[in-house]
Amino acid sequence: MTLSAAPARLPGLDGQPIFGRFAGPAGAIDWRQLAPPYARSRLWRRFHHKRWHYVALYTEQVFCAVAIVDVGWTNTAFAYAFERHSGRMLAEFSQDGLPGCTASLPHRMAGASQFRLLGKQIHINTGADGASSLTLRCGEFAIDASFGPATAPLLLAAGPVANGAVHATQKSGGMPLRGQLRAGGQSLTLDGGVASFDYSNGLLARNTAWRWASAHDLDVGFNLQAGYFGAQENALWLDGQLYPLGAAQFAYDRNDSRAPWQISTDDGLLELIFTPEGERRGDKNLLVAASRYVQPIGTFSGWVRTAPGQPKRSVQRLAGVTEDHASRW
Repeated sequence: MTLSAAPARLPGLDGQPIFGRFAGPAGAIDWRQLAPPYARSRLWRRFHHKRWHYVALYTEQVFCAVAIVDVGWTNTAFAYAFERHSGRMLAEFSQDGLPGCTASLPHRMAGASQFRLLGKQIHINTGADGASSLTLRCGEFAIDASFGPATAPLLLAAGPVANGAVHATQKSGGMPLRGQLRAGGQSLTLDGGVASFDYSNGLLARNTAWRWASAHDLDVGFNLQAGYFGAQENALWLDGQLYPLGAAQFAYDRNDSRAPWQISTDDGLLELIFTPEGERRGDKNLLVAASRYVQPIGTFSGWVRTAPGQPKRSVQRLAGVTEDHASRW
């Protein structure tokens, strides 16, 4: 199935959202321009508008993740560097920000996302073709990285959200990575690694939950989500091409996040076993808001294919993450 080209803007000139899965970068994503029935008041948008910019970097030695999150009424950021062979965290950073002061994210994928507080800073700059740079300075934890441009089409997914309004997400397949990491008293090269990113922008429900899986190499990768956004963003990147996937099923033991996960799609195009090597988790309850998540880091093995009846492509120890997340935000 070939995806149509991404629209130049969301919503369209008539104020109506353009729903579906598309290939390529979106232009502006500005939900202030929504027309009925999806339009919401300025006050409602203030508390329901959520944006985040997430970057994953991996080599044979390390897996790093960095994110800046703006939930409308406040913001936060996190980063970590996980040493794959030892199964330990080399460095971790997590910081809640000040509303309207410490984080800024653009109304489109292309642009600069920033977080600054008390000398700590994260800066992600992304071009229209997905080519990006990442600078992180959090004490002794530092990253200088560049990646892209994208060698396969970017995914744009847009759709309605129950008890919210609309949501859009722009995701990349694997991109060539260059750079340097300083963490845990070590200086490690990122050259020859792989990067991917997720830019998301939506008017979401007060209570939002999802299960997620993502992993990428330069020739194969996937993004899977089950929860608030249904199957809208499920996709496979294979040999430079982008293919939509069906609804994802996640089978795992919530009481033992280190146990293997079984992941498949209902269209018969993907079947994988995820083996955790470590994890990042959090459990916050701030009365007016709360979040609970576990994000195991590990490898995926199994197979993927582009259509029913097509040959299965073996996947062996592809590095990535899964996530079980619930937020009241």
